[in-house]
Amino acid sequence: MAHKNLAQAVADLERTGQLKRIDVEVHPSLEIPAIQRRVSASGGPALLFTRPLGSQFPLASNLFGTLDRIRFLFRDTLDSVHRLLEIQADPERLVRSFWRYWDLPWRGLCALPRRAWRAPVLAHNLDIEGLPKVKSWPGDGGSFVTLPLVYSEDPSRRGWRHSNLGMYRVQLDGNEYLPNREVGLHYQIHRGIGVHHTQAIAQHEPLGVSVMVGGPPAFTIAAVMPLPEGIPEAAFAGVLAGRPVRLARFPGENAVHPPVWADADFALCGVIRPGVNKPEGPFGDHLGYYSLKHDFPVLQVDRAFHRKDAIWPFTVVGRPPQEDSAFGAFIHELTRSVVPKRLPGVKGVHAVDEAGVHPLLFALGSERYAPYEVGSYKGPAELLTQANLILGTGQLSLAKYLFILDSAVEPGLSLMDKPAFLAALLSRIDFTRDLHFQTKTTIDTLDYSGDGLNQGSKVTFAAGGPIRRQLVHTLDGLDQLPSGLDQPRLCFPGVLALRSPPFGLPGSGYPGDLREIAKSIPLHHPINRFALVCLTDNPDFLSANLANWLWASFTRSDPARDLDGVEAFTLNKHWGCKGALILDARPKPHHAPLLEEDPQTIRRVEGLASRGGPLHGLF
Repeated sequence: MAHKNLAQAVADLERTGQLKRIDVEVHPSLEIPAIQRRVSASGGPALLFTRPLGSQFPLASNLFGTLDRIRFLFRDTLDSVHRLLEIQADPERLVRSFWRYWDLPWRGLCALPRRAWRAPVLAHNLDIEGLPKVKSWPGDGGSFVTLPLVYSEDPSRRGWRHSNLGMYRVQLDGNEYLPNREVGLHYQIHRGIGVHHTQAIAQHEPLGVSVMVGGPPAFTIAAVMPLPEGIPEAAFAGVLAGRPVRLARFPGENAVHPPVWADADFALCGVIRPGVNKPEGPFGDHLGYYSLKHDFPVLQVDRAFHRKDAIWPFTVVGRPPQEDSAFGAFIHELTRSVVPKRLPGVKGVHAVDEAGVHPLLFALGSERYAPYEVGSYKGPAELLTQANLILGTGQLSLAKYLFILDSAVEPGLSLMDKPAFLAALLSRIDFTRDLHFQTKTTIDTLDYSGDGLNQGSKVTFAAGGPIRRQLVHTLDGLDQLPSGLDQPRLCFPGVLALRSPPFGLPGSGYPGDLREIAKSIPLHHPINRFALVCLTDNPDFLSANLANWLWASFTRSDPARDLDGVEAFTLNKHWGCKGALILDARPKPHHAPLLEEDPQTIRRVEGLASRGGPLHGLF
């Protein structure tokens, strides 16, 4: 069914046995998030907390916890969305298969927002202090809105056609914010609101912002959807919801205030004033570490509202997988047909959830430049053109590591089959030729492995041609290791983990200690039978499973500083190595703290879930 509001979606999930009510009193600070994490990890149901301590509003979580649940929520509109995206990718389909698309013009009318003269979200006034105070991790700097719908319009071209809806986290309290007056607005690089904010500053005027929470599930998906520039999220939300987004203005509004989305559950309306920034954070984020305290814009809240019987939706982020992992899977499913149109020659792109999404991308490309050079592969050519396209496109540009493989070498290979993709790439890559770095560039705002906030490097692993090495499956021959290296463990065929001295030992510089380790390994040593060697403080953890290796290796390293190799060289400014490639996955002093749960909270939550407890059997 096409849900008109969040309450309808919650009732739909409950009616079909996909939502569990929790009627016991639990606290929004730490306790409710701890429950959410455990239910999400077990693939459990959506949750409705009916008695959150200190809040008059029920809290809903895990609504999007599985891909099947997301498909269920949009079961009446998903086919239309897929068909519209097919037409966008290939307009000639409309002529070739008109019968499949005949009804889309009528469906497309849902993409046109309309004015709402009566808006449920404006039913009641509200103070910021009256909002639920969800604090997810012990080190968080306050309570946060974790599913915010942040709406802004181009100051020079107002209206929904030049609007942006994004999910930019909102800090409700803590730090230096004026109670009941200010909230923090953290938006990262490559986000649409940044264009609007820049324009407002250039015009010496405040930027009006509406922060909504709740509403039909389509609002949330639209806020996280990486749409091409020029396609407003309001249009996509209407198609996905099966009804147009209704926009409403409220009495006494400031002239710069954009409208609110009428069917949301909550709305905070205010302005970002030029030059007004305050410390925001820390916040436990989706890489599995805290994003630290930094100055970000402040939203001066002029008015706040909520609808009758409002529900406060939230999520918890942390080391994947979490509920937001299902968002990524759904987005990948929706955009699969669009990728070849937006990125010519690219067959598919997959952001690897286990590695924190942005740090690592897998891609399948194609080599079509010289088909006459059969049997004489000279190295990546068009693959590098496609790699540059990927790293120059929207949020894909935040990646640090791009692994791109010529799709012709393994017909039928799926990007979702991570072991098969990695094996195909590692068995073919030539480290003297196939590594291509970009230094002193931008990375994810939440990633602290680089030189500073938003700063780091990138590397493309571009592989094709015939198999050049058989991937090693055993540790035979590693009895004698260079000084300081021990505990060899196999992480993956062709990938070795070694314990090395902790980073920053007295007398060792950075990155000098990595360079010294690489220089200590001769080319004839058996270590070089492995394609990749990962230095770590805990080889057992790194080798326990593929998810651990992907997460620790690619969230704890910056390519330009943390990659080296045996017999490394630089030729005409191209870097390569003749032996094994070495990745430094050790924790380092400049890295952000790891997320850890509060022991007292865990004892309380596990007690509720014990036999006879009110949460027994839930996770």
